[in-house]
Amino acid sequence: MRIGDLAASAGVSVRALRYYEEQGLLTSVRSPGGQRRYADRDVARVLLIQRLYQAGLSSRTIVDLLPCTETPSHEASDLAFERMRQERDRITGHIAELTRTRDALDRLLAANRAHREGLVPG
Repeated sequence: MRIGDLAASAGVSVRALRYYEEQGLLTSVRSPGGQRRYADRDVARVLLIQRLYQAGLSSRTIVDLLPCTETPSHEASDLAFERMRQERDRITGHIAELTRTRDALDRLLAANRAHREGLVPG
């Protein structure tokens, strides 16, 4: 199928598909005229890539996970599980950092509010 057909079937933009190829997430075969051609199974692959992006994973991490779907095995599954666990831990750390930053901003807002309330109307 052509790139526009894949984009329509998977509900993504043509630009996204080109990006996926640049990142090594998706491959195509070129026609003699240079057009990208995809297999029907690539619809499912693109949908999986979308789900992984929605889970906050980077393209580098997704590249690490995709072999599990291509050559399923206990070892590949264990590697994918560990990689996703690492990403979850990274995200949890980022959330904690954002929470500390938000709490510091809340303290600054409270101090500003107290300062404003202490000002004499002028």
